[in-house]
Amino acid sequence: MSAYKSDFLNILTTRGFIHQVSDTAGLDALAEKGDVTAYVGYDCTASSLHVGHLLSIMMLHWLQQTGNKPIVLMGGGTTRVGDPSGRDETRKLLTYEQIDANKESIKGTFNKLVRFGSGKTDAVMADNAEWLTTLNYIEMLREVGRHFSINRMLSMDSVKMRLEREQELSFIEFNYMILQSYDFVELSRRYGCNLQMGGSDQWGNIVNGIDLGRRMGTHQLYALTCPLLTTSSGAKMGKTAAGAVWLNADLLSDYDYWQFWRNTEDADVERFLKLFTLLPLDEIARLAALKGQDINEAKKILATEATALIRGRDVAEAASETARKTFEEGAIASDLPTLEIARAELDAGAPVLALFVKAGLVASNGEARRQIKGGGLRVNDAPVADDKLSLTPKDLTPEGVIKLSMGRKRHVLLKPV
Repeated sequence: MSAYKSDFLNILTTRGFIHQVSDTAGLDALAEKGDVTAYVGYDCTASSLHVGHLLSIMMLHWLQQTGNKPIVLMGGGTTRVGDPSGRDETRKLLTYEQIDANKESIKGTFNKLVRFGSGKTDAVMADNAEWLTTLNYIEMLREVGRHFSINRMLSMDSVKMRLEREQELSFIEFNYMILQSYDFVELSRRYGCNLQMGGSDQWGNIVNGIDLGRRMGTHQLYALTCPLLTTSSGAKMGKTAAGAVWLNADLLSDYDYWQFWRNTEDADVERFLKLFTLLPLDEIARLAALKGQDINEAKKILATEATALIRGRDVAEAASETARKTFEEGAIASDLPTLEIARAELDAGAPVLALFVKAGLVASNGEARRQIKGGGLRVNDAPVADDKLSLTPKDLTPEGVIKLSMGRKRHVLLKPV
């Protein structure tokens, strides 16, 4: 027997999306009738979202699939202020032009997982710049600011953490939670929005929005958060030595995106299949039962399915085939990530340490030396034994490239131009 009446909460629960809900019974009753209109906000701090954002986008997907309405809120206004949640330092303020460019670059991601339109369950894309940038400061203080207690704001984790660490919290950031709360009220008035979803670090901000709605006379509002994901080894999900795992292909190659999922730790495979693919739960259970070397088959399916959602099925299958050729046949697949270097650099003898750093396979010369000692770096599939080695045109393969590898799974082709 299912725990909830609604498909929405049942799916989110069985797949592992739920961390906290403000009023489970009330939300369940609305979701069962298809009366939930929920939003997630995305600030435009970079030109791409990253894997950490995928969790909430998947929640919007399942919301729509179960007959409810998603709202994607672009933070064209709040990005001008900067969210202090989970941060030790003030966010760098971007120019309005940078924010607008980032916003346009991010928008395309959502079309892959939610359907936009004018129907009852079609998604809406809103931008809080529309209402936040026209607010009159005095009116804002009178109508909204008076409902906020400084004592309560100081007790919020995002504020408390910074103060305890004696890190500066600017007045502009302190206002962020007021603006986020006001977004919830504004969306409830404009679109009938009744649920805000986000990561567990947003719980305080979302609950503030519910309280503000009550004080300003909206209908009942609800909160639902997902866990902030870490891998089984404790690393933050979506972060690698080379940086964030970006969703946009111009910031991270299709092959590297596929490889990120392929490199999932054994203990995380089942959890990630539930969260980041649309595979049925019985198929996920079958894959999760694989042991030993067979777990690699489950990882390949995870990689292909997760990549297909964001980059497309053809791209995912091509990346899978590139990996197969590279590992099983030892071939140099032309669609491996490629780094162009000046031919003059190679003619002069390019230090191998610097090339591995430039290729993004290691973070520093020191890390490259440590990898060499452990036998972790290879050039054209041969281990690098000497950290003073320089590469020259004689190292080019018949295909006219040099293959740099770290471990068995990360490769970059050097191509002289």
